[in-house]
Amino acid sequence: MAAKQNKPSKWKIFTAGIIRENPVLRLVLGCCSALAITTTVSGALGMGLSMTFVLVCSNIVISALRKAIPDKVHLPCYIVIIAAFVTVVQMVLQAYVPDLYESLGVFLALIVVNCIILGRAEMFACKHTVVESALDGLGMGLGYILTMLCMSSIREILGNGSWLGIQIIPESVDRMGIMNQAPGGFFVFGCLMALCIFIEKKTNHPIERKSCGDVMLDTIDAAKAENGADTAKGGDQA
Repeated sequence: MAAKQNKPSKWKIFTAGIIRENPVLRLVLGCCSALAITTTVSGALGMGLSMTFVLVCSNIVISALRKAIPDKVHLPCYIVIIAAFVTVVQMVLQAYVPDLYESLGVFLALIVVNCIILGRAEMFACKHTVVESALDGLGMGLGYILTMLCMSSIREILGNGSWLGIQIIPESVDRMGIMNQAPGGFFVFGCLMALCIFIEKKTNHPIERKSCGDVMLDTIDAAKAENGADTAKGGDQA
């Protein structure tokens, strides 16, 4: 009974990834694509929608198969499932939106090993129901899209004087060319991170931040612990 009372509602699961546990600004995951693709709003929106599709679909499949996937090979199985949906996205974009496909480049294929997707598969989807996993993936995806839109809007307006290709700042006004380069991406990312930390301190809701490496190390440690338990069990039986 206590476990049911402490279980978060579906609404909390959905909204957690949008703001409170935003994957990029609060959990600091998936930063590579967030820094590289946010020079234009169109590219950021395309990347965000692609990520969300893969995240939701992979969460659903992994949750549905969580009892059938062996613990010793669960990570390779997750990668195969994620890669299948990434391939679908690549084929659709290449066929119907070739310009977007070319602009996303290698980062589209790198969705396969994106720490947001692997992290949610390892931390959430393999432990919860299909509906809860779908809501978690959708919430995390929306949080990722909002972050990408915020960063790309700032960089495109200041760097190109336009938003989604629509000219906003007159041609006579000088552009901030650095916003189209890596330093501009880091600057905007740092400002948004600082804003989130400020809000976090005001609301008193601290979040444990984990890098991509931390997520992968947690996965490896969990696998080692499971293998150790299996070895000990086998020794006892012998």
